Parts: sequence; C-alpha cells; structure tokens
Amino acid sequence: MTPCIRFALVALAAGSPLAAQQPDPALERARRVLASVPLVDGHNDLPWEIRANRQHPRDVAAYDLRERTPGHTDLARLKAGMVGAQFWSIYVPGEIRDSGFARVQLEQFDIARRLIARYPEALVPALRAADIERAHADGKVASLLGLEGGHAIENSLGALRAYHALGARYMTLTHNVTLDWADAGSDEHRHGGLTAFGREVVREMNRLGMLVDLSHVSDGVMSDALDVGESPVIFSHSSARALTSHTRNVPDSILARLPRNGGVVMVTFVPAFVSDEVNRAEQRRDAELRRRLEGVREPAERRRIGQEVRAALPVPRATIAQVADHIEHVRRVAGVDHVGIGSDFDGIDIGPVGLEDVSTFPNLFAELVRRGWSDGDLRKLAGGNLLRAMRRAEEVAVRLQAEREPSTATIQQLDR
Repeated sequence: MTPCIRFALVALAAGSPLAAQQPDPALERARRVLASVPLVDGHNDLPWEIRANRQHPRDVAAYDLRERTPGHTDLARLKAGMVGAQFWSIYVPGEIRDSGFARVQLEQFDIARRLIARYPEALVPALRAADIERAHADGKVASLLGLEGGHAIENSLGALRAYHALGARYMTLTHNVTLDWADAGSDEHRHGGLTAFGREVVREMNRLGMLVDLSHVSDGVMSDALDVGESPVIFSHSSARALTSHTRNVPDSILARLPRNGGVVMVTFVPAFVSDEVNRAEQRRDAELRRRLEGVREPAERRRIGQEVRAALPVPRATIAQVADHIEHVRRVAGVDHVGIGSDFDGIDIGPVGLEDVSTFPNLFAELVRRGWSDGDLRKLAGGNLLRAMRRAEEVAVRLQAEREPSTATIQQLDR
C-alpha cells in the first residue's frame, strides 16, 4: 500500500474534511429531483416570528432575510434547501381577546405581504398552481399565504371572502381553540365535528377555491369536511397518528378516505408529532411545569422554574428517519398521490436531527432515495401532489361560482 493510499484511508476513517468531501449519490439524486419540480412547503411561521421578535417586533426590514437570521429561514438557506414554493402562515392565536381577531389578522397579512415584496430577487407572490410553476421556472420562491385558524373570520363568511381577496389560499379550520362552529383537536369537543354553519364555511371555501386545511381540527371535523367538501382538502402540517399518538396527527381512518377526495397530508417536522419518545417527554415536562408554576406570578421566578424543569427533564431529539417513517406510512395507507411536506419551520424551537432549518429539505429526499423511492414518487411528494390538489380546487371553484352566488348565511340562521 502506497503512503498516499494509506493516508487517504486513515483520513476517511477519521472523519476528516477529505471524508466529508466524498459525494453522496443519494443527496445528488435528491437535488436533481428537486431541480425538476417545485418543492412546496405547506407551513412556515416566519410572519409570526417577525412579529414576536424581541429586538425589533413587527419590523420586516430589521429581520433581514439577506443575512443569517436567528430563526430557521433566510434567503440563502431557502436557496440551499431548493424551496420552490412556500405557504407563509398567517397565524393569530385563538386566545387573543383584546380587540377581536381582525386587527391582529390584518397586521399579519401586512407583515407577510411586506416580507414578500421586500425580496423581489428571491420571492414572488403566488395565488394559483400556475404561479408556482412559473416562479419555479424563474428560479424564485412562489410565496402563498395560509390563514391558520378559522377563529379569524369571527363567524363571518364576508370576512372569509375578504381574507381570500387579500391572498389567503388555505384556511386551517381551527387552531387550538374550539370555535362556535368547529371542534379543535386539542380542545373540548362541543359539536361532534362541524355545525351547520361550519359546513357552510367549507362550501364557501370550495366556491372561492380556498383549500380547506384540516391540521389542528378534531377527527369529527376531518370526517365532516370530507363529507361535505367538493374539493381536495389538505393537512398543511400534520403526521400519522398510527406512528405517533398525538391528537394533531391524522388517523388511518381519515388517511384511507383521501384517495376519493384527492387530498394531501403534508407531513410535518414537529418533533412531538413524529416521535413518541419526544411526545411523552414533552408531556412529562409540561405537567411538571404546570405543577411548579401554579400560583407563581413573578416573571423572574417563573423563568427560573422553567429553566430548572427543562434542565431536569430534557427532551430527546426526533430524527430525519422518523419523519421519513411518517411519509412512508401516509404513502402506504393513503397512496403516493396524497402525501406532501409541511415543515412548520419557525413555528418550532428545534427540528429533528438532519432537518434543522429550511436548507435541509434535500436531506429528507436523500433519505427516501436510500429507501428505494423512485424519482416520479419523489416529485409527487415534493410538490406534484399539492399542485394537483390546487388545480382541482381551482377547477371546482370555476364551476361553483357559475352555479351559486356568495353565501349570505349567518351562524345565527344556521345554528340556532
């Protein structure tokens, strides 16, 4: 053995930079696939991250995406992650009670729209499937808006239409709070699903061409929306309950109904949704926090207790393999035409190992390459399925708008 060969073998075994430079065929193939199709991410909470920024709250200019940001998202990392289209979440907490939801909701639309307009070299507004394909051809990130939480419409179909006119192209029917017309998955189930007004909300969203998002809702709402809806539904950021028993995940009974509906589960990276170990550890930690913080009002003491509990009850990391397991489960039960990606970056503290920020999407596709996925199936997962669902929703909207006028129904009329 020559000295040069011996040095190379030792360097590879030691994990030196020489080893790191070796090409990864699976990653290279993943990148080729992602160059051929828009990678559509169903959920990113950057607009709320900007609003809540401690140094410069609500300041779109100060949260400069041309530089490395403190969160999961900036322009360089979007490019490295080969993101072709992003649904930016227009989120408002369902617990806000100060002036109603509309003011905060409109402020979030303003933040998101100014964010998109500020970076024309990289981001472009999008409303339709064709806009996503055009942006991808131009090398830009198609930027769509997803309204997270039906509480924002304040029981008004007129408000729903106004938000659609501002650019919202999906609405998550609930967030974490049960509404007057729909049960949230993580709150009290008062209605057994959708009320009559809730079903009218779904019908009006179908008429508008606005995707019905069933992340966060109860199983009853999932079922009712599938019963009444005429367009494909989405789950913008949910995973498979059969693998991780979390109320935010989708049960197999609903997955099995997606082929008939045409809908898409956009598998999320939220650690507690993809790892039972993380889910159980978070539940233990949260229960201890509630116990220790009961009756404690002083902010500094609450922070001290929080730090102490987190140190005493650490939470393990989820992994990229677990995310891939959920994707494969959805494919197995619902079919390969009904699975997509919904990261929830900037809405989580830390992603799974290997999926730390928006630059890491190719890693997930490389993992699936190693599991034997074909290029065609990878393209469906990346964005083909979501584009097909959007196109179908647009077609249904054209038909329904020719058949009926905007609904003037009120919750008082339908749910008395």
